Amino acid sequence: MSDPLLEHRSSFPILESTNYLISNSLGAMPDRTRDRLAEYGETWATRGVRAWAESWWVLPRTLGDLVASLFGAGENEVSIHQNVTLATAGVLSAFDWQSERNGVVVTDMNFPSLLYLYERHQEQGLRLQQVRTEDGVSIDTQAMIDAIDETTRLVALDHVLFRSAYIQDAKAIAEAAHAKGALVLLDAYQSVGTLEVDVQDLGVDFLTGGVLKWLCGGPGASFLWVRPELAQTLNPRLTGWMAHPDPFDFDPGDMRYRDDAFRFEVGTPNVPALHAAISGVEIVAEVGSRAIREKSVRQTARLVELAQERGHVVTCPMDPERRGGTVAFDVPEAKAVCQELLARDVVVDYRPQAGIRVSPHFYTKDEELVACVDQIDDILETKAYEKHLAELPKYG
Repeated sequence: MSDPLLEHRSSFPILESTNYLISNSLGAMPDRTRDRLAEYGETWATRGVRAWAESWWVLPRTLGDLVASLFGAGENEVSIHQNVTLATAGVLSAFDWQSERNGVVVTDMNFPSLLYLYERHQEQGLRLQQVRTEDGVSIDTQAMIDAIDETTRLVALDHVLFRSAYIQDAKAIAEAAHAKGALVLLDAYQSVGTLEVDVQDLGVDFLTGGVLKWLCGGPGASFLWVRPELAQTLNPRLTGWMAHPDPFDFDPGDMRYRDDAFRFEVGTPNVPALHAAISGVEIVAEVGSRAIREKSVRQTARLVELAQERGHVVTCPMDPERRGGTVAFDVPEAKAVCQELLARDVVVDYRPQAGIRVSPHFYTKDEELVACVDQIDDILETKAYEKHLAELPKYG
């Protein structure tokens, strides 16, 4: 069967020599990203400080609008941040956690960086309520809804759980939250770029994500969308001069805020990361979320099939409607097996309570899935993983 999405494969140099199945952690780099980073270096070298006015200041807007097009947001509605943790901290800083409405509903499957952030805000009055998984894969939607009450300020929802690729029912949870007067912050890091996402349809109030993974944009650039009519009512305490309506007046008086999404910006943008980010997002936008999702459903189903044929346990949803772009193989000595796969240029990663995460993307060949599972089988059969048991890394 011909695959038109493979026409884009030649744009990613690492695919020439590597079975790259880890786009849920770090997307492959487009070749034109080299050109954009070279452009950054040349501009700095030849234009110096003039580069700010000539091109650099507009880059966050350019990237923000490009990303917004992937999830149904409008122009000038997305601000750019160094990472999702800082973007989320900005959202939290806009609320009074000493008030009666101080609850935040999370799950024990949320990405830990944000759980740490919410936990530390308890010192400011935030009341944390955690919904726990019953099977290590999913979160019960009704349990999430039941956790929301009239004291809930925010439901902090991971759209796709990073360990298991379970897709939460964000629309149903958002409707229930709004009925109780609560707001919803959707962490879409594991969905934008591999699922079809529409903030208008989902009805959420905030959306965060980053270009590092499925958007093939590298580290250092994440994004925050705030429902426009809500944004104008919030004054984040985590702020800086880029959130000011007249930053170049250098006014030392009281802080004033822009009346658009950029009121959530903080300080000087990370210009090299912005140059690196744009090419991957452009390609994903060109390919299209629907085509990417259709291929992802097909290839993750194939991975599940291969696992079942060979007797491997997988920690992902069996229902494709609830499965994101990753299938995790929970095999014996999974961390050491992962290290041997990396040594064989099969690039995957390992996560505790999940196993070896395998994440095909639009540029992945079907035969690469079979090759990966063949290698897992060979490593287990020959015990080639044993050489890695003595010194396993603390990451990856």
